[in-house]
Amino acid sequence: MLPAEVQRILLLIGLAATAYLMMLAWTEDYGQSEVSETYNQAPVVGTNDNGGLSVGGSFDGSPDETASILAIESDLPDDSLIAPANNIVQDSVNQTALNASTASPVDRLVHIKTDVLDLWIDRLGGDIVRIQLPKYPINLENPDLPYVLLDNGNGFTYVAQSGLFGRDGTDRTSATRPLYDVSANEYSLGGAEKLVVELSTQHKGVGVRKIFEFVRDSYVVDLKYKISNSSNQSFRASLFAQIKRDSSEPNSGTSSFALGPKPYLGPAYTTAESRYEKLPFDDIDDLVEEGQKFQEDVQGGWIAMLEHYFLSAWVGDVNETNRYFAKKASSQRGPLYIVGYSGPLKEIAPGQEGEFSARFYSGPKIQSRLSAISENLNLTVDYGFLWWIAVPLFEMLDWFERQLGNWGLAIIALTVLVKAILYPLSAAGFRSMGKLRKVAPKMKKIQERYKDDRQKLSQEMMSFYKKEGVNPMGGCLPMLLPMPIFLALYWVLFESVELRQAPFFLWIDDLAIMDPYFILPLLMGASMWFMQTLNPPPADPMQAKMMKIMPVMFTVMFLFFPAGLVLYWLVNNILGIAQQWYINHQIDNAA
Repeated sequence: MLPAEVQRILLLIGLAATAYLMMLAWTEDYGQSEVSETYNQAPVVGTNDNGGLSVGGSFDGSPDETASILAIESDLPDDSLIAPANNIVQDSVNQTALNASTASPVDRLVHIKTDVLDLWIDRLGGDIVRIQLPKYPINLENPDLPYVLLDNGNGFTYVAQSGLFGRDGTDRTSATRPLYDVSANEYSLGGAEKLVVELSTQHKGVGVRKIFEFVRDSYVVDLKYKISNSSNQSFRASLFAQIKRDSSEPNSGTSSFALGPKPYLGPAYTTAESRYEKLPFDDIDDLVEEGQKFQEDVQGGWIAMLEHYFLSAWVGDVNETNRYFAKKASSQRGPLYIVGYSGPLKEIAPGQEGEFSARFYSGPKIQSRLSAISENLNLTVDYGFLWWIAVPLFEMLDWFERQLGNWGLAIIALTVLVKAILYPLSAAGFRSMGKLRKVAPKMKKIQERYKDDRQKLSQEMMSFYKKEGVNPMGGCLPMLLPMPIFLALYWVLFESVELRQAPFFLWIDDLAIMDPYFILPLLMGASMWFMQTLNPPPADPMQAKMMKIMPVMFTVMFLFFPAGLVLYWLVNNILGIAQQWYINHQIDNAA
């Protein structure tokens, strides 16, 4: 019969092995979500993208079907959202436009391919109804399937709309939008540096050209409306640009641990008073229920729809005062959230030409690119309240990656650098623990002598600490110092798209998600336990028990942390062990 202590140890080992195997099985079964099989299907097109008519579908223009489509609430802005302008008085004139319900959905999509964007435009209104990102696979298991950022169909609505509204606008309602002509339905950037796609139509004797410009290695789409007024009266209109989305979670191809942080999903914008403001879907719901509207007049500015790692944003002309808005619309699929802006009203005299312009970004949250597009747009990479630590951490991490060519090696190099910077402070804590270790036998005698009198024990221990010149709290310093950096680095790894699907070595093929085999967390827990053996146990028995449990608690907690973060903590522990051993060796030699 084995001794009870041995049986207990064997039981714990068996339970740990069972838990480990169960976690592996959980990861295999639930660690990856199913990939949506929509890549070979065209986006849904319709009068307002709410009811939707699929490409190649049938629409006979019958009264019942037309009434069903037109009954859906218009999702375009009304004239009250036109941004303020000087010396232009807006008239109210009836508009006649192409009725969208009579337009056939066949061949309405224009497909555009650049080196970084795979994009579809609906000729009805000229809206962007799908964007795929070829350089960002949905997951490592499907490297040929690009991430779908914008889409319309399969129960999901996320589109970028733009148009002209006002007295002479071409887009006054969802049901009366222009059906643009185009020279081709397929465009490709190929080896060129720039691609221009032009849509055109005639509206009340006015020539309207809607031009999209694409540049190599850029996620920015430059939009221009060029107006040729051949009529005998002035043309008055305002540009609007908006993003329409439901509140459903994007299909990222991976699932995160339920107890981990949830990335923000929703709109954000900038103002002169606040560089970065979130506008959650719930806040829009509250405004609607209270009968209020969200409107902000901003010089230039931008408004964006954010999700984990990616965003889409309309950027206003910096030379104009634009009116930003948010509202909620109903549809057959459920509630839709619409955020965007309108430019000032412009008047184009008869025989003259005019232009409206906007910029649209749809792609990854790369800080350097975002800051170059518009002021404060890089703040959509949200590092939380420790951003002032996270931003320089990312810059150092990015520099190391450029030198070493591997994000895992960059994390190790960053850990060494941080440890070197904090060395003088952490050394003081390690010396304090080393001294406690040397006087541990005397401490134990005092504890045994006064074990039945806690008050007397506390007094004697304080006198002993003072006499020996040691600080029992000094040992906490090496653990507390890295914590703010740890938390900031957590958000760097969690929020920075540069580390998405970034490989390290061997089994670690994505530093932004958890270790699939939990090897790094187990090594981290072992290093934490070994570090404790170099230090004396706390005087308080309860504290001593808690310290013994901490490696287990941290190991369980780190099981589902990003592998890059666990790598940082593991390397930090290894360096701490080396530092503690070196200081203990110095103390022993001095003694």
